[in-house]
Amino acid sequence: MTTIAHQVAQALIDIHAVSLSPNNPFTWASGLRSPIYCDNRLTIGYPKVRKLIASNLAAAIKAQFPDVEVIGGTATAGIPHAAWVAAELDLPMVYIRSKPKDHGQGRQIEGPFKAGQKLVLIDDLISTGGSVLQAAAAAQKEGAEVLGIFGIFSYELAAGQQNFATANLPLTTLSNFSALLAVEEAADNLTPEQATSLNEWRQDPQAWSDAH
Repeated sequence: MTTIAHQVAQALIDIHAVSLSPNNPFTWASGLRSPIYCDNRLTIGYPKVRKLIASNLAAAIKAQFPDVEVIGGTATAGIPHAAWVAAELDLPMVYIRSKPKDHGQGRQIEGPFKAGQKLVLIDDLISTGGSVLQAAAAAQKEGAEVLGIFGIFSYELAAGQQNFATANLPLTTLSNFSALLAVEEAADNLTPEQATSLNEWRQDPQAWSDAH
């Protein structure tokens, strides 16, 4: 397996940014029980991994949106990756807060930005897309033309796919749940039963959580 999706999935596994445990589920902050836990913040501590991510994000953005003018990062996890991508593409960078500051000028978008500019937004992890779509809406409210959203990894949840479709914003991630499972199955790290359980979680996380 030599695709970018598999390379990135393997890199995340190698640095323990992503873990699979279908038999002993993790509990997310929301209370949901899940067979997967992903902490892409760890990528910033591994130069080779972050370079792999930045170079491929930059290439994908340039290929899909050659007229992009500004790279945006979601606060906080998307900020470092947006900075590295902006440097690679030699473009301005901004970041978008989850809500406007309650002091000073009350900004939600930090960095030089003009209404009408074409912006691509970067986040580290996509689940349902709620936080990054809120950031995109904030950018649009300030006059940005949001071309699309890019991320490192997606859980490929149906709710997330529906949310991006509703927002009419294209999503591209370097890797995803399917690629991760393929890598782990190829390495004989999952039994067929575990793979089935993981796919059941992706199809209905709430039902899976309730059953475990």
